[in-house]
Amino acid sequence: MRLGRHRAALSPQQRRARALRRGMLAGTTVVAVVAAAVVVVFGGGAALCATREPVLVSVAAAVDVAPAVMEAAGRFNETKATAGGRCVLVQVTEQPPATVLRTLIGDRVGVLRDRPDGWVADSSAWIRLARNQGAGALPGGETVVATSPLVFATRSSLAERFAVGKTEMNWRMVFPATVRGRLAPTENEPDVVRVPDPSLAGAGIATVAAARDVVGTGPDADKALTAFVRWAQAGSAPDYRSMLAAVDDRTFWERPVVIVPEQSVWTHNRAPSDDPVVALHPREGTIELDYPYVVTATDPDVAEASEAFAGWLGGAEGQEIVRRAGFRSGDGTQGPISPGPELPSTTPRVRPSVSPEDIDEALRAWSRLAPPTNILVLTDTSKHMAQKLKGGATTKAGVALEAARIGLQLFPESTRMGLWEFAHRVGGLQDYRERVGLGPINEPESGQVVRRGELNRLTATMRAHPERDSSLYDSILRGFRKVGAEYREEMNNSLLVITAGKDDGRGIKMPALVERLRDEWDPDRPVQIIVIAFGDGVDREGLTAITEATNGSLHVAQQPEEIIDVFLAALARRLCRPTCKQGA
Repeated sequence: MRLGRHRAALSPQQRRARALRRGMLAGTTVVAVVAAAVVVVFGGGAALCATREPVLVSVAAAVDVAPAVMEAAGRFNETKATAGGRCVLVQVTEQPPATVLRTLIGDRVGVLRDRPDGWVADSSAWIRLARNQGAGALPGGETVVATSPLVFATRSSLAERFAVGKTEMNWRMVFPATVRGRLAPTENEPDVVRVPDPSLAGAGIATVAAARDVVGTGPDADKALTAFVRWAQAGSAPDYRSMLAAVDDRTFWERPVVIVPEQSVWTHNRAPSDDPVVALHPREGTIELDYPYVVTATDPDVAEASEAFAGWLGGAEGQEIVRRAGFRSGDGTQGPISPGPELPSTTPRVRPSVSPEDIDEALRAWSRLAPPTNILVLTDTSKHMAQKLKGGATTKAGVALEAARIGLQLFPESTRMGLWEFAHRVGGLQDYRERVGLGPINEPESGQVVRRGELNRLTATMRAHPERDSSLYDSILRGFRKVGAEYREEMNNSLLVITAGKDDGRGIKMPALVERLRDEWDPDRPVQIIVIAFGDGVDREGLTAITEATNGSLHVAQQPEEIIDVFLAALARRLCRPTCKQGA
């Protein structure tokens, strides 16, 4: 995909002149010079601009809608519309919404060379976010130029398989199977439902809102949403094109489904296929993406011209163009022209419970949960972890490590992770042993095996030592200092302790540990201690004091199936931070 694609109705002379003022533009026009006046002609048609320099309007459009807006700009330029007594020429650039947002709010990194004069985003959420973050010159009353409902898209052959298995697409499929009460999807379900990255695409933002709406609110809902974010991060894609291309790739996932706007399925199917992609509606109702045009120009004449183009896009001719490109009309009442058999013939039912405010809150939740993690996992392999859980045949260590292996799937490639085990003298003269050094999870510490692979291997092979005492308190202090020494400003920095919750008193005592943690904890470089303890005899009071010293949390599991649940509860604390209540 090439970002920054241009189409402009400008002559070479005009392009060179504007390059000196606002940066280089590309164009495909024919020039005629008559009586010292520059006249721009489209394909030999009537003159568009004469005698005076035109009002040039640059419009940034989201990737999927940009081709339609480009075509509309060419048609609009032929109308010889005027602003301030000068004719108007519109130039359209394909730009991701996040890049335009950063430009409008005044960021210095990852921005456009010039501020656009108009913006067509793929969701009104971007416009609200820009206003909330201080973007100036964004008047109200933006024009919705197109709409497209979110659909679950998959290959036609897979859609038939799901239908035979009586599997309806539904929003709970965006959650990992563990949230739905099993370790893996059934053969009649998708083995993965990929969503667009909410930090880059409006469909991703809307999917987060739908996920939040499905699970509701409260501690259990927060845990489910946390699992969704972790799962989505691991399989998200930057744009709709690459997501749909992945549906055709049969080398990894067997039953892939992606959530995309309906229009992107229409575009994907322009290329002939023996097994085309089909769009399916979720049974609970969907969310409709809108494509708003907002005037961003600060110059009055340019703002007037930009507003004129917005109005033209919302008119009959502009709406015909977007509908021919696979979109629904701006008011949603008219479907695509020539939709094809792969798009549903019925009008989708929209989820009425998802409001713009819900979408904004979902985006804030994602922003809290999504930042990458710098995490050291401290695993208890002492004699206390060699005991069997009540009513079970598996040791506490076996259950904990199996849960850790499942939990690894929830961490995206941006994670930094390490693994230590601790028990008395497990490391020779030390009471801890570094098994995987803290570092990028998708890179090897040494050799050829990346950390994720090594972590998977260790969680399957590590065992508790029935004869060794626990060095819990000493190991917590060393682990806390290790994460602090390798602190990452852009990440959530955590020490995750998986333990039976007992210390056998060979090293530092609990009151002294709490005092040192309080002295060393830096609110400007916070390292959270999260303890997951399970089984009988957990020292709740002592462990709570330890975690409270770092604004962390204690989670206790009594049964094997609870370990993933408490793990997600620990991560879900990001949703309330920094106002979390202790124990929340």
